[in-house]
Amino acid sequence: MSKRDEPRKEKRGLGRRDFVKLVSGTSAAVSAGVLTDADLLGAQTAARGKMSGPGAVPMALRVNGQQRQVTLEPRVTLLDVLRDSLNLTGAKKVCDRGTCGACTVIMDGKPIYSCTMLAIEAAMSGASIETIEGLVSEGELHVVSSAFVQNDAQQCGFCTPGFVMAAKAYIDAHPSPTYQQVQRSLGGNLCRCGTYMGVRRAVVEAAMKMKGGRS
Repeated sequence: MSKRDEPRKEKRGLGRRDFVKLVSGTSAAVSAGVLTDADLLGAQTAARGKMSGPGAVPMALRVNGQQRQVTLEPRVTLLDVLRDSLNLTGAKKVCDRGTCGACTVIMDGKPIYSCTMLAIEAAMSGASIETIEGLVSEGELHVVSSAFVQNDAQQCGFCTPGFVMAAKAYIDAHPSPTYQQVQRSLGGNLCRCGTYMGVRRAVVEAAMKMKGGRS
């Protein structure tokens, strides 16, 4: 007998008896206090009290020593706020997924990928954010930026701001890095031009100058 000749098994839907059992079970659960309308309403009210948005909300960001006021949707990343709202375009938007390091900024002394953080997170934490624009003092390049120039540590320059910020954060935490330590510490920043040798020399040189030239 072919499959076509086999008797068909009719699909059985939700019968009346099954429906009564389902309703009875749900009613029992509700009456037992498992889930009540009051519980649902309370949970929704609590959640709504902690939410911001979805529309634009005012927020304050402390960037390069200044308090900056913006009004944006909570979904906007710190990188987009810096570039599009504050006109601080040093941090570059390349991979936009936290893998290349081109958007690196310093937050409370630590390097972070600004494309992976929401601006509202930084605002609510009251963190201090530093971008490469904040390293310029009275028109003079920062020691790290100058060392990058002197050691040919850039070609197209697109990844350079992220490298400089990551390098500065590392030097601040480790004032006497070796060449090998720098190589490991900057593994989170990528350069498609392949200027890694110059970058490592630049970081070691900058660290020495920041200590007053002592090795």
